[in-house]
Amino acid sequence: MNPVSGQKARVDETSSNSRRTALTIKSSSWFWLPPAAVLLLFANGRNAVPLAAWLAPVLLLRFVRKQRLIIGLPVAYLVCVIALRFQFRGALVGPLLYVAVTVYGTFLALPYIIDRLVSRKLDRFAAALVFPAAWAATEYLVSMAAFAGSGTSIAYSQYGDLPLLQILSVTGLWGVTFLIGWFAAVCNWVWEEGLNSRRATVGATVCVTTIAALILLGGARLTLLPPSSQTVRVASLTKKGSPWDPSDDIWERAVYRRTSKKEVDEIRQQLSTWDHKLDRVLNQKATTSEVEEIRGKFNAGNRDLLFRAEREAQAGAEVVFWAERAGQVLKQDEPALIEEGRKLAAKYQAYLGMALATWTPGRKLPLENKLVLIEPSGQIVWEYFKSYPAFEEAEVLIAKDRKVKIADTPYGRLSAIICYDADFPRLPAQAGALGTDIVLDPAGDTPAISPRHTHLASFRAIEQGFNLVRPTDYGLSAAYDYQGRQIAAADYSQARDHVMVAQVPTRGVRTIYSLLGDWFAWACIAAVALLSGKALRARRTTAGKSFVPRRTELGPEHAQAKSLQNRIRPNRNVNSSRD
Repeated sequence: MNPVSGQKARVDETSSNSRRTALTIKSSSWFWLPPAAVLLLFANGRNAVPLAAWLAPVLLLRFVRKQRLIIGLPVAYLVCVIALRFQFRGALVGPLLYVAVTVYGTFLALPYIIDRLVSRKLDRFAAALVFPAAWAATEYLVSMAAFAGSGTSIAYSQYGDLPLLQILSVTGLWGVTFLIGWFAAVCNWVWEEGLNSRRATVGATVCVTTIAALILLGGARLTLLPPSSQTVRVASLTKKGSPWDPSDDIWERAVYRRTSKKEVDEIRQQLSTWDHKLDRVLNQKATTSEVEEIRGKFNAGNRDLLFRAEREAQAGAEVVFWAERAGQVLKQDEPALIEEGRKLAAKYQAYLGMALATWTPGRKLPLENKLVLIEPSGQIVWEYFKSYPAFEEAEVLIAKDRKVKIADTPYGRLSAIICYDADFPRLPAQAGALGTDIVLDPAGDTPAISPRHTHLASFRAIEQGFNLVRPTDYGLSAAYDYQGRQIAAADYSQARDHVMVAQVPTRGVRTIYSLLGDWFAWACIAAVALLSGKALRARRTTAGKSFVPRRTELGPEHAQAKSLQNRIRPNRNVNSSRD
């Protein structure tokens, strides 16, 4: 038998074995999809499990890398959509929910798509950076949208891990996202090449050592550099009862589904009647008696807030403020209500923050959602208007210039944001750049998004180096220092008087993130661009040549086949010269 023919036969057999190995790998990758999908359900959102956020991307990335594009990417997108639907259930309802999960499912799947298209053409060290950089860059760009801000960021899944979260003061959310993505990419590197691979071992060592070092440094910051300034007593109030009666406890119980069917039906009827009358007033179609009825209901709630604010001031609170839209008032009645607040602040020499929902009849956008800050002299320091309306609120809310306000006080520099504003890191970044010490964040949530929404706001404190106080209607009220420690909390569903009192540090710190902004996010964007360009050049270099899959994908048989092919080529040249 001709030796060359025998070698060709062995090469053909080895190539056939390589193809079978590749098919086996693609088939076995389906094994990792179910656990990836289950872990992804708990990787973020209402029931986030911090460890699941680290493990789910490892398995899903394994699946996407080992499948053909036409199969892997659509399946990954579907898994991401289903996961989002579960993670954020209750946060949105109706058609808006399905639009949101469809769009944000694309954003969640995008880093996997980029990794699949780019990493295969790069050396292993560079390839391990594609997925984390793409994930961090995608989340940053999504956070700039006016729809949901940063609310879907995987970084929020790590709430409570304060040593790790101190990296927020340097990189913002994007550093945490990068670490989770980097861990997933490196795990896949080791998975593909094995522990005997020196390159994979080095890459894994660098990744794990970096994460461990950051956690140790974060722990050192918490231990060695805790807040040491004096504190100020801050009392924050959430509203009581229903919009039409502060003594109506049935409304509060209905919010948490603690009422009978008969009581629910009664509440629905009352709410329908209330909304109808308020709409008539705003559209200037109401009778005089209807206007007076609405005014009387508003006044009852406002009197209760002023009474409780006075009680807290008497008890020694130096700053008192209300939760979002706690005070309801018609525009023509607003001056009288603010005058009552001015008298109270002057009487007790306290700062009073009146969170108002001011309704202007006849205006296309009739709602002003704002916080009016009054100083101990009784003068109005500023009015801050909510910058980012929450979903349906956009239909009625007057949006202002999205500029935070500051007030220099004996208790440090005060500023404010309102509820949903905290989902957009760029707005609190203004407070950080201005050296704010305490941020007042009146909020209003639902049981479906609480306590996560409050937890999310605490990330802004670590990022920007300010202390945060957030009273929340129908959710978790909490106060945090600038390192993310919870210093006070009150759950609306369990509290009776709906008051949270906190001793808040009067000094914040200037963080690297507050000074340099989103430098890390832009570095990730630049990295994705550079790595994509490098992969494109590599693809062009190999254009016209048959694609040879990675050794790690086909197994050692491919290397053996390639070795035999190299030995055949010289024999071919010799035979040609003899002819």
